[in-house]
Amino acid sequence: MAKTVKKTKAVTPKASPSSVPAGTPRMLDHYLKTVQPALGKALSRTNSLAIPRLEKIVVNMGVGVAVTEKKYLEEAIGAMAQVTGQKPIATLSKVAVSGFKLRENLPIGCKVTLRGRRMYEFLDRLVSVALPRVRDFRGLSSTAFDGHGNYSLGLSEQMVFPEINPDKYTRPQGMNITLVTSAKNDDDARQFLRAMGVPLKKDKEDDDAAA
Repeated sequence: MAKTVKKTKAVTPKASPSSVPAGTPRMLDHYLKTVQPALGKALSRTNSLAIPRLEKIVVNMGVGVAVTEKKYLEEAIGAMAQVTGQKPIATLSKVAVSGFKLRENLPIGCKVTLRGRRMYEFLDRLVSVALPRVRDFRGLSSTAFDGHGNYSLGLSEQMVFPEINPDKYTRPQGMNITLVTSAKNDDDARQFLRAMGVPLKKDKEDDDAAA
């Protein structure tokens, strides 16, 4: 008599808590629940894809002294990795300038392109923590757009991010941050960034500052 083989159901092992992604980033949740519906109404757009959104954030550090002191580039790469949570890539010089001892394709900076979760988490820390720590901060210029809905701002030092240990990174290192949006024009992008909590000055404040 043939034996009856009892089939057993395969059990899939549960993922460990460390491998399970955390919840939706706070800034993304804010966009989906508050900003997107409000902008859709303000701009009279029913298609969610037509409503401005953040596509990527590019963080760039230019380290001119790396021409003669390579250790400063290594420090900048380490600081950027801590600030963004992503490994940077080195940026190379495009031309040779003998007066500055600069050769072509020499590493003189680093950059990171953030998308998805890290992008929203970085924006949250930038707006909520880093910018308020800038000395005498009174808001960002509302005119620093490129004509295509993208916004750029500069920070004079990386120390405004609490992740940076001032005992380890003693040399101030500036950075440029570009917020790339899907907006077709600067006005829509300006409205979107303000709704996301980016502290842009009102137009009159920019005019007064320029006077």
